[in-house]
Amino acid sequence: MDSSSPEPSLYTVKALFILDNDGNRLLSKYYDHEFYPSMKDQKNFEKKVFNKTHKADNEIAFLEGMTIVYKNSIDLFFYVVGSAQENELMLMSVLNCLFESLSQIFRKNVERRGLLDNMEGVFLIVDEIIDGGVILESDPQQVLQKVNYREVSEPAYGFVLFDYITGNIEGQTDKSQLL
Repeated sequence: MDSSSPEPSLYTVKALFILDNDGNRLLSKYYDHEFYPSMKDQKNFEKKVFNKTHKADNEIAFLEGMTIVYKNSIDLFFYVVGSAQENELMLMSVLNCLFESLSQIFRKNVERRGLLDNMEGVFLIVDEIIDGGVILESDPQQVLQKVNYREVSEPAYGFVLFDYITGNIEGQTDKSQLL
C-alpha cells in the first residue's frame, strides 16, 4: 500500500446540505469541524458549490479538494460532500437514500414548501442516514421504518410524517390532531 494514501476511515461524509433555487440554505449539517468551522465559511462554500452546479447537468463536482455529489428536484438542490479521495458511489448512495426517503414521504415531487413544512422529519431522516459523518443506512425503506413513518389510510387527512410530531407514541392517530 502506498504510504502517501490516506488511511481508510468510516468518516465518509464531510457535509450534507439542501439549497433552494436561489442558493439559499434550507438545511445543512457539517460533520467535520475542521471543514469550514464558521457559519460564514460554510455559507461561502455553499454559494461556490451552488454557482458551480446549479446550471450543470452532472451529478459530481470537485471543488476546493472536495468531492460533491448532487441532485436537483423542482426548486431544491441536494448536496453530499466528501473528501477528494472518497468513493463517489458511497456519497451517491447517501444522496439517493435521502432523496428517495423524502420522495416516499411527500408521495410526490420533493419541493421547497413540503421540505420546510416537515423540517423536523427531514432532520430525523438525515440523522438516520448519517451520524457524525459515518453512513449508517442507505436503504430508504429501512430509514422510513426506523423513523416510524406511516401513512394515514384516509386521504382527506393527508399524511402523518412521524408519530412523535403528533405526540402519538403508541402508533394510534387521533384524527383531531390532524385538523
